Amino acid sequence: MAAQNDLSERLLMFAVRVVKLANAMPRDLAGKHIAFQLLKAGTSAGANYEEARGAESRADFVHKLGIVLKELKESRYWLRLISLAGLMKPARVATLLSESEELCAIVGQSVLTAKTRNRAPVGT
Repeated sequence: MAAQNDLSERLLMFAVRVVKLANAMPRDLAGKHIAFQLLKAGTSAGANYEEARGAESRADFVHKLGIVLKELKESRYWLRLISLAGLMKPARVATLLSESEELCAIVGQSVLTAKTRNRAPVGT
């Protein structure tokens, strides 16, 4: 349970940092569009994780955890774009990008583990 709470907290803090970065984005057309896309993906990962924790079945858990991973990967894409397009200094985005990569790895492994357990015979 502690690991779940740690991940929940990391996803919450990731969302907080995404909100702050989105608010600091340029107010031109590209900046507004990308900030909005990042804001949607970066804040929904944690919300979807909380839904996964309340899943009604293992299959439902796997599905919802897959959505968390999808949103984290999308966030990673937008963060990379922000940096590569020069919308913000790469150093401003680097730690958040690193966190997105770590979260992708953690959640990706959790999806694999949950899928494996889902296929295990009953009683194992």
